[in-house]
Amino acid sequence: MENFTLQNPVRIEFGKDKEHYMGQYLSEYGIKHVLLAYGSERIKKEGLFDSVAKSLQRKGITFCELGGIVSNPLLSKVYEGIEMAQHNKVDAVLCVGGGSVLDSAKAIAAGALYEGDVWDFFLGKSFITQALPIFDIITLAATGSEMNCGAVVTNEKTQQKYFIQAPALFPKVSIINPYLQRSVSKAYLVYSASDVIAHCIEGYFTATTHPTLISKQIEAIITTIMETTEILIENPNDYDARAEFAWAATCALNGFTHVGVAGMNFPNHMIEHALSAICNIPHGAGLSIVMPAWMKWYCPKNEAQFTRFAKAIFGLESAEDGIDALTNWFDKIGTPTKFSHYAIEEKTLPEIVDNAADNDIYFGMDKLYTKEVIADILNKAW
Repeated sequence: MENFTLQNPVRIEFGKDKEHYMGQYLSEYGIKHVLLAYGSERIKKEGLFDSVAKSLQRKGITFCELGGIVSNPLLSKVYEGIEMAQHNKVDAVLCVGGGSVLDSAKAIAAGALYEGDVWDFFLGKSFITQALPIFDIITLAATGSEMNCGAVVTNEKTQQKYFIQAPALFPKVSIINPYLQRSVSKAYLVYSASDVIAHCIEGYFTATTHPTLISKQIEAIITTIMETTEILIENPNDYDARAEFAWAATCALNGFTHVGVAGMNFPNHMIEHALSAICNIPHGAGLSIVMPAWMKWYCPKNEAQFTRFAKAIFGLESAEDGIDALTNWFDKIGTPTKFSHYAIEEKTLPEIVDNAADNDIYFGMDKLYTKEVIADILNKAW
């Protein structure tokens, strides 16, 4: 195990009806006026918006609205949010939605206190030293953004899907009420399962140092996600399964699974960011296409860990059988494992490869992941 520093300041409020106390949580930080960011109108139709609004009103907290944030969040919407936050002189950003909404909220919170272009942060031209306080009510378990300090946004003009990360972007309070996630569609449930598994396997397979304890934690998260996904497909209202799925998703990317780990990288995310930037495919769906192809290519570089994966997750003996078993499970739950499953045509490949080649420089992986290597990996997904 390598030396490490671990600090996660996020206050998690987990459980039923917690959203009714958001006004109280905001008031504890002296917040008087917030930008309320959300995605679809679903939160209004289901009554969540009204519940949150009443909670704020009880504490005398006013708000302005920014709706319409989409999956694979866009820089143009971030710019809109920054302008709204600055014009209305808000004290904080409150997100009600999934990871895409929260990622947008983080970028808005940083950009609202910055005199330049917020995209500077994504390009590494400037560094985030301050941000408006961030609060959230998470309605989709997948990204773990509710307990980390990262965010991903797509610049639709340049087709660059890049990330930011800074301590100032840790949320102050994150509410996870599994009951609010019961209306998530089956499609986004299985895409979320893929996303969580991808968060787990990146370090599990690529790290040069990976403590046994952390491997066991990751295996527990993956098996929990698989078990609860199958339960929720059959019964979306199973609260206990929904709760375990939600907490597993949070734990997959809140820093705990990287403790004592060294030499890891994120190749599946690097490649998928190119795929979804070009094709606008849901992130989790893109990952379930990329992962099996990447695993087949990367397996010889760390066969012992792939063999461990096969045994721990599926009770199988060979690394190759473990990869096939994961692919079959993705097929079983209905998330795509081939480009053809999402109607992506082969003629798109060169554009995806070129975009990914830019990403691997950004991710610092260009020495291993050349254009030829990326093409080789993606060709395994047809």
